[in-house]
Amino acid sequence: MQKTILITGATAGFGLACGDRFAREGWQLIIAGRRGKRLEKFKAAHPGVPIYSMVLDVRDRAAVEQAVSGLPAQFGAIDVLVNNAGLALGLAGAQEADLDDWETMIDTNIKGLLYMTRAILPGMVQRNQGHIINLGSVAGNYPYPGGNVYGGTKAFVKQFSRNLLTDLVETAIRVTNIEPGLSESEFSIVRFHGDTDRAKQVYQGTRPLTPVDIADIVYWVTNVPPHVNINTVEVMPVCQSCGPFLIHREEE
Repeated sequence: MQKTILITGATAGFGLACGDRFAREGWQLIIAGRRGKRLEKFKAAHPGVPIYSMVLDVRDRAAVEQAVSGLPAQFGAIDVLVNNAGLALGLAGAQEADLDDWETMIDTNIKGLLYMTRAILPGMVQRNQGHIINLGSVAGNYPYPGGNVYGGTKAFVKQFSRNLLTDLVETAIRVTNIEPGLSESEFSIVRFHGDTDRAKQVYQGTRPLTPVDIADIVYWVTNVPPHVNINTVEVMPVCQSCGPFLIHREEE
């Protein structure tokens, strides 16, 4: 039987690359995102692949519940949920950051992930089959200036993923948290509110991870033997590492 994957944030970056990879591997797809034209473009690029698209903002709890409950029977048994929708906004210190940016990150990265998980998980438990894949970040492990709330949301994703594993230990359902480091996509363009020049500077002189790299990892974790669970994948490009502690020294 053909397997089914639901990918949020499927219109760009990691989500789009995951859709491409799983379509090539013969899966049927449910793709969710806010930009309907991009969803239709994806479907047109994959003729013959069973694809169901949902124009959806994961921050809208009622819309998520309605979308999942309204899935056609063909797409109702979801084997893999990829909670990819997420974003970073701004890089200001906490004392200067925009509260609207903070709320948007919390609503998307935390609440949206929770809404999708809670909507899909009961069906997986009933079938005793499924895999929840959450897109975290190294920002949930290592702080950096200006990463305040974004890093906090990804630390939540890490701990929520761990707790899901404990809740589901008596089932065959798997949970994986994937934590990318420096990755080139629309991420920095979104973070800097459309400032493409500033976004380019983030990657200048580096060879960052690509969405295809992450899609390959997502596909790999879904294809290990069913008794194996990949709890966490922390992945960085070789040009990135963990920095030293920041120390402010006063002038004598």
